[in-house]
Amino acid sequence: MLIAHYLTFKDRPPTQTLMLVTGGRWEMNLLNRTFTAWCNSHLRKAGTQIENIEEDFRNGLKLMLLLEVISGERLPKPDKGKMRFHKIANVNKALDYISSKGVKLVSIGAEEIVDGNVKMTLGMIWTIILRFAIQDISVEETSAKEGLLLWCQRKTAPYRNVNVQNFHISWKDGLALCALIHRHRPDLIDYSKLRKDDPIGNLNTAFEVAEKYLDIPKMLDAEDIVNTPKPDEKAIMTYVSCFYHAFAGAEQAETAANRICKVLAVNQENERLMEEYEKLASELLEWIRRTIPWLENRVAEQTMRAMQQKLEDFRDYRRVHKPPRVQEKCQLEINFNTLQTKLRLSNRPAFMPSEGKMVSDIANAWKGLEQVEKGYEEWLLTEIRRLERLDHLAEKFKQKCGLHESWTTGKEHLLSQKDYETASLMEIRALMRKHEAFESDLAAHQDRVEQIAAIAQELNELDYHDAASVNTRCQGICDQWDNLGTLTQKRRDALERVEKLWETIDQLYLEFAKRAAPFNNWMDGAMEDLQDMFIVHSIEEIQSLITAHDQFKATLPEADKERIAIMGIQNEITKIAQTYGIKLVGVNPYTVLSPQDITNKWEAVKQLVPLRDQMLQEEVARQQANERLRRSFAAQANIIGPWIQTKMEEIGHVSVDIAGSLEEQMNNLKQYEQNIINYKSNIDKLEGDHQLIQEALIFDNKHTNYTMEHIRVGWEQLLTTIARTINEVENQILTRDAKGISQEQLNEFRASFNHFDRVSEMRFTIVFNLQKRNGMMDPDDFRACLISMGYDLGEVEFARIMTLVDPNNTGVVTFQAFIDFMTRETAETDTAEQVMASFKILASDKPYITMEELRRELPPEQAEYCISRMTKYVGPEAAPGALDYISFSSALYGESDL
Repeated sequence: MLIAHYLTFKDRPPTQTLMLVTGGRWEMNLLNRTFTAWCNSHLRKAGTQIENIEEDFRNGLKLMLLLEVISGERLPKPDKGKMRFHKIANVNKALDYISSKGVKLVSIGAEEIVDGNVKMTLGMIWTIILRFAIQDISVEETSAKEGLLLWCQRKTAPYRNVNVQNFHISWKDGLALCALIHRHRPDLIDYSKLRKDDPIGNLNTAFEVAEKYLDIPKMLDAEDIVNTPKPDEKAIMTYVSCFYHAFAGAEQAETAANRICKVLAVNQENERLMEEYEKLASELLEWIRRTIPWLENRVAEQTMRAMQQKLEDFRDYRRVHKPPRVQEKCQLEINFNTLQTKLRLSNRPAFMPSEGKMVSDIANAWKGLEQVEKGYEEWLLTEIRRLERLDHLAEKFKQKCGLHESWTTGKEHLLSQKDYETASLMEIRALMRKHEAFESDLAAHQDRVEQIAAIAQELNELDYHDAASVNTRCQGICDQWDNLGTLTQKRRDALERVEKLWETIDQLYLEFAKRAAPFNNWMDGAMEDLQDMFIVHSIEEIQSLITAHDQFKATLPEADKERIAIMGIQNEITKIAQTYGIKLVGVNPYTVLSPQDITNKWEAVKQLVPLRDQMLQEEVARQQANERLRRSFAAQANIIGPWIQTKMEEIGHVSVDIAGSLEEQMNNLKQYEQNIINYKSNIDKLEGDHQLIQEALIFDNKHTNYTMEHIRVGWEQLLTTIARTINEVENQILTRDAKGISQEQLNEFRASFNHFDRVSEMRFTIVFNLQKRNGMMDPDDFRACLISMGYDLGEVEFARIMTLVDPNNTGVVTFQAFIDFMTRETAETDTAEQVMASFKILASDKPYITMEELRRELPPEQAEYCISRMTKYVGPEAAPGALDYISFSSALYGESDL
């Protein structure tokens, strides 16, 4: 039948209850011998011992003496009587003392001890061993049994054939005990000569050496351990705990090694962050360096299609290539702030990036990139407008040149004829009138020539790519026009010389010619106007063209009357000829226009009018579609713009408000950040509408003050601001955890800061009418804040503090600077002197340390880190390979490349 005793230590969770099980006779005998030896190892310090554990503790005297020896405290005076109640009283005094040390004794009473109950007596001794020999063992934040096991594992890790996983079978071959001794006293055991197949010899060697040289009595028998499948865990723990306490002095070196490892780990992590920052900064600056020349390239393309491709490439850059770089820039700033916080918290000097790679350098480079980027987009749109205008003008130039060249065909030959020399009187008169009609027509075409020259000049001013051919064609038309003028004047002079010889003139033909020519020219102009190309950018502009077209249509009835009148002249000629029997030979001698020509052109004009109507209505539909695009973009932009501004203001308030723990604030900010990221779809939709607007060549929008550039910049600033705010909270968490500041202290700091921050905010708003400056205090309010927290400040002391919290003399104190100052005031930090003292312990008080000592006391990675960076020690009596740990420790906290 097994009996279980549960012993629960004070302040320990219920899951960490220790259980002692006592049962079989063999196990009882083993525990009896082990516990007796353990008790005697302490009682002999008081000049006594026990022979029989269940008998010698029955009166309670030696039990009280044992507790006094192992605790160093005095127990109540024992009762001197020999009666049973005296013995019970003494045992109760011992049990009460054990209970006062946080041990809850269950099912162990004084009567059982007085009656010599061996199981209860062993259970009580095991309780004492746990409380006074094992419970206070702590290694790397573990305690009691786990701490003792971890200590054994660390000490025996370098030894072959040793793998400590528990307190029973891991010790059967004796190598683990020998390794513990050799690790601390290599002079006592030659570990290389031990064999795993000799467990009895190994165990006896360990027992004998421990008893002779370490003052640890033999508590176990080698045969008992080897010949049982699973040695008793409590007996092994009791014996091994003696080694822990015997080597307690050596733990000082281990503590020193732990401190050094912690400091070196901080340095290694800082170096990694520095290298990562340098790498990210170099890559980002290189990308900016490569991108700026591309954006500065303002070589215009000659065609609209090529320039639109440039615009599309620029859109790809804004949508695809730049956003990841915006994230990299933000992450770079966050990494820099985190690194500086870690350096500050670990008393390291601030990180100074390579020349040209400061955060300010990157910000300046980024600002330069955005300035060039803005100029590039403006240049692209300006060039597209110019090319659009050029294409329109070039087409208009070709149309007018075609009409003019068609009109001038054969005119030079006609003017060069000398037909008047052999003509009759009537023919001379006809030639004279014909020439007058030509002059009228020539004058009517003067305006078209001037328009051609004006368009050519504008094409040259706008740097049209095919200006050479335009100039050549224009020059040919001008030269031909001048020649026509000269030929016209010569022919008129010739006709006028013989004009007096002619008396009869055919008035009707002449009148027809005079009225038909301008009417024909009017129809030519009308056809030209009806086919004229146009370019507009708003509904108002197209409405203006429609109004002009309606006005033109209003003149058609009057023009039709003129046509009927002209045709009436021709009818009158025919009537007279028929009436008087005149035979009409050939055509009207005064004009090349026939009545059929007038009729045909009039029909052509009437056909072009509805076509022009349709073209204008199509343009109205296009401008209405453009207006819808403008309104759609404006409706979204007028929501997104204020939303971004509101979020920026909310983030500013979040950064200074107290709302629960830092972790809760972090979670809220993360959720806040996710909500902002989820809003990205609205930005993308707006980008899509903006692309449609640009593709439709829409260059203005009266319905909103927000441009896509405003939205982009605001969005990027919003993402950067929330990321920086999260980073500030992360740094506060890092500060709190690194310096051991409680949440209550941090809230107290924040409450004090926020109170005086609001005072500063009100003062600046009232006096200077400036924007609110959340998260900052001026020096006067900072002084008041410190005084409210109990600081007695003189001018000199306050000036010293201001150099710490405002090293750049900006005139304001940020919350992060305030927290850093308060943590320096309230928390302990590692110092170079502490690291030197730790190295000195590992070096056995020598002013130098060897590579062997470093490799023995530190983990491999940390040891090699020190060896690679320590300089050679040059002091007196230096051993070969001696290293200077003093200069190394100073370098960790000073200006150094470490």
